Amino acid sequence: MAIHQLNEEQIRTWTREQKDHWWFTNIFRGNMPQLTLRSGITGFVLGGILASTNLYVGAKTGSTLGVGLTSVILAFALFRVMSRMGLAKDFTILENNAMQSIATAAGYMTSPFISSLAAYMLVTGNIVPWWQMLLWNVVISITGVLVAFPMKRRFINEDQLPFPEGRACGVVLDTLYTGEGASGLFKAKVLAVAAVLAAGMQMVMGEGWMKLIQFKLLRLSGNPKEGALWHFNEMVDQYYYNIATWVPKIMGTDIRELGLRVSFDLSMIGVGGLMGIRIATSMLIGMIINYVWLAPWMIQLGDITRKVGPDGTLLPLNRGEIVNQWSLWWAIAMMVVGSMVGLFGKPKMIISAFTGLFKKKEKVKKGHDVLKHIEVPLWISFVGVPLFALLGASMAHWFFGASWVLSLVAVPLICVLSIIATNSMALTSWTPVGALSKITQFTMGALQPHNAATNLTTAGMTAEVAGNAANLLSDIKPGYMLGAKPRQQAIGHVIGITAGALASTPLFFALFLPKNSEGVRSISTLVSDTFGMPAALQWKGVADLIAKGLSSLPTTAVIAMVIAAVAALLFEVIRIVTKNKFPLSAVSIGLGVVLPPNATICMWCGALFFEIMRRKYKTPNTKGNTIWVECLEPICAGLITGAALIGIGDALIQNVLPIW
Repeated sequence: MAIHQLNEEQIRTWTREQKDHWWFTNIFRGNMPQLTLRSGITGFVLGGILASTNLYVGAKTGSTLGVGLTSVILAFALFRVMSRMGLAKDFTILENNAMQSIATAAGYMTSPFISSLAAYMLVTGNIVPWWQMLLWNVVISITGVLVAFPMKRRFINEDQLPFPEGRACGVVLDTLYTGEGASGLFKAKVLAVAAVLAAGMQMVMGEGWMKLIQFKLLRLSGNPKEGALWHFNEMVDQYYYNIATWVPKIMGTDIRELGLRVSFDLSMIGVGGLMGIRIATSMLIGMIINYVWLAPWMIQLGDITRKVGPDGTLLPLNRGEIVNQWSLWWAIAMMVVGSMVGLFGKPKMIISAFTGLFKKKEKVKKGHDVLKHIEVPLWISFVGVPLFALLGASMAHWFFGASWVLSLVAVPLICVLSIIATNSMALTSWTPVGALSKITQFTMGALQPHNAATNLTTAGMTAEVAGNAANLLSDIKPGYMLGAKPRQQAIGHVIGITAGALASTPLFFALFLPKNSEGVRSISTLVSDTFGMPAALQWKGVADLIAKGLSSLPTTAVIAMVIAAVAALLFEVIRIVTKNKFPLSAVSIGLGVVLPPNATICMWCGALFFEIMRRKYKTPNTKGNTIWVECLEPICAGLITGAALIGIGDALIQNVLPIW
């Protein structure tokens, strides 16, 4: 069934009161069940699971993935099957929408763990207590919810901005519940098959799982402390090195020291399928430039050096040393300049955010606000934002040692940047939190350059507040399209924030800060070959640059930064002039430098495979098109979810469970 919407002339000429009356009469679904106990529990559980997979993927790639459509399809299939079995009534369309708000809010909660909080720990060497991390994330995320609602009536009710990602979710929900249900069930089946295949492959590659199966279940003889008797090595090139006598080198450096390995990771293949061939190719180019050319050259020049071991011998290099000693700096220049030009290269979008929000408001006669009983009262935001901002600034000072005054001063800037982020999400589905957080980081860094905690925590507040505000309104858009109560969606978002925090906080410690044999956690395990934490390294690099200045860097690194900044500026200007036809992305090139090369190669292979499938099966209404084009997102989501959940389980078996 087609979703009713106003035409352009009605949007332009009608008053907000007229639009609200039209929506209330034609779209609002009255008392249809929405935020029910079962939708809340389902969203809470799915949100926790998807937040965990997002944390896993984010630690590998530096970015988190939207989980809205995945949660919608899973919940639809679950309750449709249970309904056919007579175990439960089918979800209503609004129950699924409320569940989606909860699950997506939980998924957004992982961003600070892989960026600002991890960077803070890397810079200071201090491990933040779990309860402080949990409270901090919940408080700043709820601040984002409170910031969002004064914008809701302007951007959604009155201006009817598109919010493309949210609209897509609304269309999918409408198709599932008013069209043929088989299409939704088919997508769920495809997702399940992909997840099972990825989970099975990941289990065979997981040493923890293989030890558990071989020594605990099958009772095979051997020593579990020495590893599994057999497991498929994720680093597939290791099979070559086990039998080879010749090791490839670049300018005299073993390619394994450069991190140039070949792995098989279905979660990264799924991520590549979602990101597309253009972004993945840009990342591959950045990886090749750095690890095949620049890094070997800098090793030869002596600007990247090997550390000396306890016995006086030189230790082998690794990817982390290469990034931290030299490569990080030109990658940061590429990403920061690229994201800033991308943001400020769209001045109309920024201007429209404020002209739209602060233009003269229409007067609504007392007693004629037909949505008063279902909208979130504005006084909650006007009271809540100052209170939660004060609480957030106090936590930044008490928990992290940030300047209390500067944290509080940063709040108006954060609110302004949140408006920009929300308007960007409304028009393009792009939320430039990376660029916006750097504005705060550099601003606060200029005011207090030697206190990294101040610029990191305020930038973290920017990213989380702006991200939550923008994403909440993107979640409310499908609810508005389908006739949901925004007040219940807001409550659902807070439930999701809680679910994400409860799921992600303990998992962060289990995956990235496991206790050693003496029961002690160490920052040294936070960044590893498995979890490269590229976003955290970028945030840490900016903080170090603010504190130490360019004079602390090798001359070649400064030259590379200048060249990278100019190239990023050129790329983004060309991209804007050609209206996004230019194939290279400066931000993606920089990301390819800080990511482990094997992950970049996997993502590129995934993107290439799905691009080939898209071109091969481009004819609509064919079996191949249905599977490989229409079901692209379910396939990739299944690969990511299956591999991530089993990968998380493998890490827990090896680091947490006392079974050996």
